[in-house]
Amino acid sequence: MDQPAHPPDGHAAALGVAAGRRRRVRAQAALLGVVVLALLVAGGYWYVTRNEVTTDDAFTDGHAITVAPQVGGTVVALDVHDNEFVHAGQLLAEIDPRADRAARDAAEASLAQARALRDAARVALERVRIAAPARLAAARATLAAARARLARADADWRRQLRLPHQATTQQAIDNATAAHLAALAQVAAAQAALREADTVPEAIAAAAAAFAQRTAEIALARARLATAALDLSWTRILAPRAGWITRRSVELGNEVRPGQALFALVTPKLWVTANLKETDLDRIRPGERVSIAVDAYPELRLRGHVDSIQRGTGGRFSAFPAENATGNFVKVVQRVPVKIAIDSGLDPKLALPLGLSVEPTIHLK
Repeated sequence: MDQPAHPPDGHAAALGVAAGRRRRVRAQAALLGVVVLALLVAGGYWYVTRNEVTTDDAFTDGHAITVAPQVGGTVVALDVHDNEFVHAGQLLAEIDPRADRAARDAAEASLAQARALRDAARVALERVRIAAPARLAAARATLAAARARLARADADWRRQLRLPHQATTQQAIDNATAAHLAALAQVAAAQAALREADTVPEAIAAAAAAFAQRTAEIALARARLATAALDLSWTRILAPRAGWITRRSVELGNEVRPGQALFALVTPKLWVTANLKETDLDRIRPGERVSIAVDAYPELRLRGHVDSIQRGTGGRFSAFPAENATGNFVKVVQRVPVKIAIDSGLDPKLALPLGLSVEPTIHLK
């Protein structure tokens, strides 16, 4: 009798169950292997990066100086272009100087006039110092002479009055009386002149005050001249530092006003500002070594160190800081700006713009 072509159904089912069990075991082993591998990779990554702090909330930073005029007027010269490198003291633009030059010349003339008036006041003071005492001495001498004449006239007048009528005449008596009265008047006039001349300290003080006023006017004229000269110098807008011209907002012939932003000057000094989570600050100290990757230039590798940590979170200095004392409080992890100085890796031919996204990695000790 021939054997059946296939094994009985029960045996086939047993074989299928065994095969399924083997597949589950292999799948579980593979899954366990993947889990173990993932744990090893995660453990290795943690071990390698356990002393590293990194963030993608970081950017290049530097000095961006706003260049603005101190005086208003029409721009008559513009010697720079966008993104041009300029040196400290280089002429950037010039404002029409004619009005300021005229004001400077007028201030110079005012100073010369004040000096002339001061010299005249000095001469007047010296004259008063000499003439006032001389007038006083002359008034005293005049009074003395008048008193002498009065004494003589008084004696003559009294002598005429004592003579008998036969020894004199009425005309002689009248002449003596008139001379006596005239001598009295001369004494009174000399006394008045003496009182007028007896103001030597006051006259000298008045002349000295006039001289001091003219001297003060010279100081005022000098200050006005200095202001006018300064305004004239401000018509030439010079670069305060070396750097690149950015955000130029002025053209030749524009009318500008004091304080109006004309350029932004970006200096070569560059650093990185990294906004780190407050929970990452525990072990960070100034001087820690930093590796910096620049998103715009993947091949560029910068090296630096932690320069300083800002004494305040970014939210504390925002335009609208959080008011935690009002309403419902929701705790949010704060970020603190950390300044990272760049030590090496910069390409002298490559000027990194401010605000580029970078990814610093701080290597903790």
